[in-house]
Amino acid sequence: QVQLVESGGGLVQAGGSLRLSCAASGRTFSTYVMGWFRQAPGKEREFVAAMPRNGRHTYYADSVKGRFTISRDNATNTVYLQMRTLNSEDTAVYYCAAAMSTSVVVTTTSSYDYWGQGTLVTVSL
Repeated sequence: QVQLVESGGGLVQAGGSLRLSCAASGRTFSTYVMGWFRQAPGKEREFVAAMPRNGRHTYYADSVKGRFTISRDNATNTVYLQMRTLNSEDTAVYYCAAAMSTSVVVTTTSSYDYWGQGTLVTVSL
């Protein structure tokens, strides 16, 4: 069983920055594919960013490319999402997710086995 706990959400003005953290339990964190998703009110959960186990590649939704950065620290079992130049469309609950499989489509929710409880990001105008 893997537990994921997000933190770092909050209220920020448009144009501002936030860094989300996701702490994972388990001794095999370095083998997980880690992803970030978000869900705005009345909308489906959508892919934001992902990083495979080796950390050599990163994947981003077009809407956040160039503004968000995913990173991971396998020594502390933590994955981060640095968010910059936030706008109102980034307002959502952000979820951290972990996939155990060695081959997944990182952009789909069904690829992930474990989810955090989410952290709310609100961007004010």
